[in-house]
Amino acid sequence: MSLLQTTNVVKRFGGLIAVNKMTFSVEQGRIVSIIGPNGAGKTTFFNTLTGIYTPEEGQILFKDKSLIGLRPDQVAATGIARTFQNIRLFGSMTVIENILVGMHIQLKQNAFDTLFRSRKFNTEEKDAEQRASELMEYVGLKNVGNELARNLPYGGQRRIEIARALAASPTLLLLDEPTAGMNPNESEDAIKLFRRIRDEKGITILMIEHDMRVVMGISEHITVMDYGEKIAEGSPQEIRSNQRVIEAYLGRGAAVAHEQKH
Repeated sequence: MSLLQTTNVVKRFGGLIAVNKMTFSVEQGRIVSIIGPNGAGKTTFFNTLTGIYTPEEGQILFKDKSLIGLRPDQVAATGIARTFQNIRLFGSMTVIENILVGMHIQLKQNAFDTLFRSRKFNTEEKDAEQRASELMEYVGLKNVGNELARNLPYGGQRRIEIARALAASPTLLLLDEPTAGMNPNESEDAIKLFRRIRDEKGITILMIEHDMRVVMGISEHITVMDYGEKIAEGSPQEIRSNQRVIEAYLGRGAAVAHEQKH
């Protein structure tokens, strides 16, 4: 069953076509990766999915409902959460406060509750803080709730972002280069975390990733973009041996040498 489906999505910036006729789908319960050289249009495509950009052409369906024209907060309310290529945390806020930000779309407080700190407000705040603490521990961050987010090491900040995304209780989690800047041990731990998120929480995962060891080690389906277009898709085994993919990454001469070698 397709949880997310796009058909012929086009995003232009002036004369530049950043995403060109992108037809793509994600089946529920899977871990799917989008890969491609720098400038291939991967993050721009993510931005069309999450309401940051509105595509000029095409259709985007999530749970069979169109996302076209929705603001990012409205997209999030449908059940899509994401992290960003460049970490976007509130550095002067604590770890727990950053995670609580992810819950705002679920809180049911009105202005009266907030202004007068009603019983409903206090109960909801307490429950939210408890859940944020649980998510912090779930992603592997213990006893750092009161630390400023900017004081955590890079890998820890990535985990805060993931916890904040999970705080929105998504059906689909979009991860934009989640292991960037991590050492091999941190990347291996991240792979285990992503599998747990899918297996234990039932959340479908779509990720952009440059680390091929991570991509090949966790993905069940891979889509490859180059110059804004989808050039290949399939299993890790199919992608690993695809000549167009090798050419996109290594150049035509290297691709020919690879083919002759094999």
